[in-house]
Amino acid sequence: MTDVVRFHVEPPGGARDRWTTLFRPILVIPHAILVGGPFVGFGGFGSNLYRSGVLGLLAITTAIFDWFAIVFRGHPIAGLQQFKRLYLGWRARVLAYACFLRDEYPPFGDGAYPAWLELPADPQTRNFRSVLLRVFMLVPHLIVLFALLVAALFACIASWFQIIFTGRLAQALWRFTRDVMAYALRVEAYALLIHDQFPSFSLAVEAGEPALEVQP
Repeated sequence: MTDVVRFHVEPPGGARDRWTTLFRPILVIPHAILVGGPFVGFGGFGSNLYRSGVLGLLAITTAIFDWFAIVFRGHPIAGLQQFKRLYLGWRARVLAYACFLRDEYPPFGDGAYPAWLELPADPQTRNFRSVLLRVFMLVPHLIVLFALLVAALFACIASWFQIIFTGRLAQALWRFTRDVMAYALRVEAYALLIHDQFPSFSLAVEAGEPALEVQP
């Protein structure tokens, strides 16, 4: 199954930035306060490892309002979908930076960045049963996501040390971290009622996605 939500990250070229990597846990804090991160911020989204931030809590609140609107009126509240899209796009760029997939500092809000989230168009009609049972349908994904985020935490720690001491990052670590973050963003978009297609459990790299070239 092809997922309708896709996380794209351009592989970094050349040596990695050791200094920004060293201070990455501090540099990411302003963004983490607003949109959260994989392990920093506040509030939780399915797991205490996946923090949401101020805008994330607002996005969750708007998703609750949308749930009632879709269940009782058949369509979400006008304007709320765009806010959730802005939040998820911003969050995707921060995750790429926080997890050492890229070294460029992400913009606040919307802006060009070598990592971005591809979201589907707003559905013309909503799947009533999928929306009504969304909380229960998320449970299997949240269980899997918790286990993956624990593994991703260790992968990010290993990435931090490797970049600082060698100036590069192993392809396996980069790809695994990217794929876990892609999975997390797919689940979050589904939970926020952006669309109604049940996300896949796959971590496989999708066709056409570039692989990381590790510099000698």
